[in-house]
Formats: sequence, structure tokens, C-alpha cells
Amino acid sequence: MDEGNNSGKSNTIGGIVDTSKWDRSMWLMKCPALVSRSLKIPSSDNDDDDSTRPVAKVILSIDPLQSNEDSSSSSTRFTMELISTESGNAPKRYSMDMSKDLIPMSVFAESSNGKISVEGKIKNKFDMRPHHENMENYGKLCRERTNKYMTKSRQIQVIDNDNGSHMRPMPGMMISTGFTEKKKPQPKGSEVKRTRRDRGEMEDIMFKLFERQSNWTLRQLIQETDQPEQFLKDMLKDLCVYNNKGSNQGSYELKPEYKKAADGPAS
Repeated sequence: MDEGNNSGKSNTIGGIVDTSKWDRSMWLMKCPALVSRSLKIPSSDNDDDDSTRPVAKVILSIDPLQSNEDSSSSSTRFTMELISTESGNAPKRYSMDMSKDLIPMSVFAESSNGKISVEGKIKNKFDMRPHHENMENYGKLCRERTNKYMTKSRQIQVIDNDNGSHMRPMPGMMISTGFTEKKKPQPKGSEVKRTRRDRGEMEDIMFKLFERQSNWTLRQLIQETDQPEQFLKDMLKDLCVYNNKGSNQGSYELKPEYKKAADGPAS
């Protein structure tokens, strides 16, 4: 400070700071948001200046039988009672726990015209919590607050443009129909269910086919007889030989003994 500023004013880079109240003792209080809002509720039935209206009172209790030297607890207890609250379930009585570890701090204020002043120094620091007698109301308040934030607010909006033009799909928009109907694949020829004939009856049919034509492919026989593929394979294994080469490669013909049997009755 400059020697000429004996009136409690000090020069700063941004202007003058009023330090006339620097030695005034003040309390630093950490309170719930509910208490902070309650302290700012204006009075509706009082026309006096709100700055002079009491918003709460602090009750100081001293236990004369308890010594201050006891480190586990203090003989001095502070309790705050609010004059009014914003909710019916909001507790009005709070316990103020004084902090023992206090860092030296000062309080600064800035007026509407930009003037900065030191309002005082922190003497005590308190942490507020609901008083034990108000814990039931505080529990109701917490449940109300939780239900409020969990409930989704729905709004009904009237659409002025009811001709549906704003609901038309724009170019490039993907329209979902909700489900996609899958086409059933057509069954392949080999997957079609066929009824197996009697083996003796099928042997007669096979002999008649080979009388008409000496070589048949498996696919041709399936089309002619309308029999299961595996059933025909088993019969061809007993009655025919498979041509692996030559002009008739890939086809079946009767075994020599069955050819003689088939040719015998014809002669």
C-alpha cells in the first residue's frame, strides 16, 4: 500500500480496491442448493427492503459440562433455522459443522459499477447438513426430486401444415417398412420328396427302360422313374455298371448277366 492511502484505499492495476472492511470477521458456509435458493426467496407480504429482511437465524449452543480440550467433539454447536422454504418437505433446521482446518481467506465483492472491495476475512468455515429431527422430511424431498427427474415430460404439438407434404420422403432417405419378407428358395430337383416304389416293381421298370435304351444317366433315370436319388443309386449298383470312359462316359448300362436275362425272353 502507498503511504498516501491512509483512508483504507489501495491502488491496483484495474483501479482502486476498498479495503476499509478488510478486518471484519465473516463466515464461509457450504450449504445445499435448496438452502441457497430458500435464502433468496422474496417476501410476498412485506413491503420493506428485502436486504433487511431476516431469512434465517443461527442458534449457538454451549455445553458447560464438556471441555473444549476434548478433540473428539466441541462444546460449541451451531444450528441454523430457515424462516421459509420453497417446498413443504424441505427441512428448515440444519446442523452446522465447523471445520477445524481453515486456510486464511478474504472475501471480495464487485459492485454494479465495477468497484471492487474487500468485505472481510473468513473466521469460520461451516458444512451444513439436515438436522436429525428433519431426516424424514429430507428423505421425502429426495424421493420427490428423484421421481421428478425420472419422469419424462411429454408434449403435444399441433401441426399447422396438415397436408402431409412435410412427411414426404426426401431424396436419399432410407424408408424402413418394419419387416422384410424373405422369399422362400425354390427346392432343387434332388430335394423334392419322392415316394419309393417296391424294389421288385422297380427292377421290372428298370429292365424295361434298358430295353428301350442301353445307356442311361442318373439324372435321366430320376426323371423317368420319379424315385429318390439314393434309392436309384443302390439299385444301379446291383443291376448296372458305370461307364468311366468311352463314348458312353457318365452313363449306366446293365451288367452282362442281366443283359442276357433281358435278351433271353425276347429271343
